[in-house]
This record gives sequence, C-alpha cells and structure tokens, in this order.
Amino acid sequence: MRRILLLYILLSVIGLTTVRAQFDNGRQRVDENGYDQYGNQVDPAMIPDRLDSANVEIQGLAPTLYMWRIKNQLGDRTIIPADTAYHHFQNTNLTDGLTGHYNYLANMGSPRMSRIFFERRDPEPTIFMEPFSSFFIRPTEFNFTNSNVPYTNLTYHKAGNKVNGEEHFKSYFSVNVNKKLAFGFNIDYLYGRGYYNNQNTAYFNAAFFGSYIGDKYQMQAIYSNNYLKTNENGGIEDDRYITAPEEMAQGQREYESTNIPTKLSKTTNRNHDFYVFLTQRYNLGFKRDIPQAENDTTPTKQEFVPVTSFIHTIQVERARHTFNSNDDMREKNYYQNTYLAPDNPIAHDSTTYVGIKNTVGIALLEGFNKYAKAGLTAFASYKISKYTLMNMNGSLSPDKYNENEIFVGGELSKGEGNVLHYHAIGEVGLAGKAIGQFNVKGDIDLNFPLWKDTVSLIARGEISNKLAPFYMRHYHSKHFLWDNDMDKEFRTRIEGELSIARWRTRLKAGVENIK
Repeated sequence: MRRILLLYILLSVIGLTTVRAQFDNGRQRVDENGYDQYGNQVDPAMIPDRLDSANVEIQGLAPTLYMWRIKNQLGDRTIIPADTAYHHFQNTNLTDGLTGHYNYLANMGSPRMSRIFFERRDPEPTIFMEPFSSFFIRPTEFNFTNSNVPYTNLTYHKAGNKVNGEEHFKSYFSVNVNKKLAFGFNIDYLYGRGYYNNQNTAYFNAAFFGSYIGDKYQMQAIYSNNYLKTNENGGIEDDRYITAPEEMAQGQREYESTNIPTKLSKTTNRNHDFYVFLTQRYNLGFKRDIPQAENDTTPTKQEFVPVTSFIHTIQVERARHTFNSNDDMREKNYYQNTYLAPDNPIAHDSTTYVGIKNTVGIALLEGFNKYAKAGLTAFASYKISKYTLMNMNGSLSPDKYNENEIFVGGELSKGEGNVLHYHAIGEVGLAGKAIGQFNVKGDIDLNFPLWKDTVSLIARGEISNKLAPFYMRHYHSKHFLWDNDMDKEFRTRIEGELSIARWRTRLKAGVENIK
C-alpha cells in the first residue's frame, strides 16, 4: 500500500505542472484600481477579499465539470452525471454489487456473475477476465473528465484485521491543459485476504487517459494495465466442518475458519491484461451566427456546425492467463482427467491472446439543416487475433491459432428534439471468421408530458448470429482440453421500459432466446 501511495503522489506532482497554467487561464487578476490584466474595469461586487503573493487580488471561476463514456466502436460519446457523492457509498466496494445482485465465489475481488441476465457482459477479451467485472474496466466503461479546475477523487476501503482483512484503494486524477485538452490517470489496488486459507486476491491497475474535444478534431485515448492474482484453495477438505462441526477437530464445536484445512494450498490463478484504445474523428462543417436579442449590442457570435465526420478507432490488447499449482493432484484425486504430462503432478498452464482491431467510418451528422432529421454512418472493421495454447503433444513449442475478421456496418440515429429519439446499428461479416456473423440492435424512445412530469416509453431489440468465443472452442491445459467446432449462437432479445422522471422510477421487462 505504501508503494501505491508513493506512486500516486509522484503522478500527482507531474499533473500539477499543468495545473498552474490551467488556473492562470481560469482566473482574473484585478489591480488596486479595479482593472483586470486586459484593462477592463471589473464589477467591485465580483472582486473577492483575498490576495496572492504579489499583492494582487484574484477572481476565480466557479468549478465546472462533466464526464462521458465511449458508447461504441465509432467513438460516440454519452454524457454521464459527474457523481462525486455516491448514494449507498458503503456498498460500492462489495463484490456482490451495489444492490447485492451478483453471485460471487469468495472474498472481495473474487469471481462473480450477475443474477440479472441482461446485465452480463460478453466474454471479451477472454473468458478468464470476464468474472472479474468488479475490477476490470473496459474502454466503454471508462470515465473521461473535462473540467476548468483539477479534479481528484480518492477512495479507501478497509475491513477486518491482518488475518482476514480487506483493503481497496482507488485514485482518479484529471486536469485540463485548456478547454479542449485534458489528461489524467487512474490507480486501483485491491487486496483481500479472505476468511479461509489460500484464497487471497491481489489486483493492481494503472490507467492513463487523455482527450481532446474540439470543434473539428476529437480524440480519446486510454492505456490500461491490469495484474490480477488469485489464490485457489479448491474448497474445504470436508463439508462436515460446516454441516457437523461436532464431528470434526477433536469434538470442538467452535474454531476459526483459518483452521479448516483446504484441498489446495500451493495453487494460483493469474491474469495479466493490457490494452491501448484510441478513437478519433475529424469534422467538416461550417460556421453560422448565433441568434441574439434585438437590443443586444454585443458582437455577433458564431458556432461551428459539423456536417460530416471521418472516424477511426484502434484497440490493441494482450491478455495472458496462467494457472500454477505445486499441489500433488494425484494424491488428492482432485481432477477427473489429466491430459498433459500425467507423470508430473505439478501444473504450469498458460495461454496468451493478442488482438488488434481497426475501425474506420464516415458519418453524415444530424441537425446541420432542417432536412437532416437523422444521422447516418457507414463503417468497416478489421480484426486480427492471435492465440497460443499449451502443446497437445507435450512439446515446449505452443500451439498457435490465427483468426481474421472483416465486418461492414451502418448506423442510423436521431438524438435531437424532446419527443422522439431512435438509434439503430448493425454489422455483417464479409471475410475470415466473420463470414456468417451479423449483429443488429436498436432502440426507440417516446417522451410525453403527464401532469407536471415527463413519461418515457422505451423499446429495445437485438438480433445476432455470432461465433462462440475462441476459448469456448479451443483450450489446452493439463486437466482441461477441447477443440470443438461449434455452430454459431443465434440470439433474439426484446425489451421494454417505462420511465417516470419525477418519481425516479423505471420499470423494465424483457425476453431473450438463445439457440
């Protein structure tokens, strides 16, 4: 924990090198006669009663802050509330989720799965990372920040003692160089000792991010590095320690959970994932005057109206999964099958995934004139994936698999106005493993006033035909091995929602069929 704090302090110092410039851009210097640095007279009521080291009064700007997330591979932004005081903050660190709707395996940071089926994520980048959704953040779940003052959020959770305690430290820092350019970093460190032997978790993530949001050029980038280490104890040796404690431990009725023997004591499960994500777009358009009141004497202001966008998104990712065990599995008779090196009780399994995906698109934007009632986008993507698995014949050289995918797609959306909004996006595979795959999804919402409130009726739908994830089709390890040619997975989903803003109420129902 001490090293994490020192790293955070170092990064904060680096970030503060731009804070001075940002603060100077956002403040106003006023001399003793009431004039600012540009020679304009300032309203005395706006001059604060404080001085800087140069005996010059300073007028600061009120803090402004907004956040957003990347919605899809086209880099579309979704503004989200900049919530700095969470409701039910004490639950935000729980593995079973804010409302307790996750099933989980053990202590903090252990694998989990949502009981709400529609909330489950696709198993990307690998099936090994998917159960750690409480810690592993994907590009579409990352929060970008733009503010006129530096923003820092520190969180520290601690529970238990040195034997079974849990600690979780998170830090988020963002600073703007100017109104358009911002950067920051995120550090996340989790350590859960667990209540039973050999089940502790130790995770570390460091992410750096930046954004440039201008009229013509926009860019958002993330570098994220994740280390996840989980000790595996395989469960307790005998269930009677829980179901019939009087029969165990020389008749003692009460004993510490750490005194209960477990099946495994020298087994670890490690995941290391890093990705670089960059999305950018360049807008072509024109400037138009902003309407002003007739008696307004200020110069006419102009705004930039984007008409066409050229889009590029790239993601490079590497994920490595290792399973190491020095427990004698033959003596414990723990696994049903042993495929590789059956004479050696020790297991050192590993697999690596490397993926590069590029997406390019061109968009005709909504709202640049009265006839442009919706936005229209065409895009194409190419992805190459490389996998290495344990050699089936026991050789040291790994088995290698390469897969290529080419998709083309389109998007239609209407987000302006207060009554009707809709969005639809779809893609179909053209080459490589993408042949025969497609995915189409959309939503539409209708908003109308009811008394003093606004009621929203929302409908969503999705239909897809997808190839099963690679690790569902291929995996080689000491105790698990398969190579399966699976049919594609065909899914249909329909969902409806009723939302009443003033009541803060949402009622949602849906049905999904998987073949």
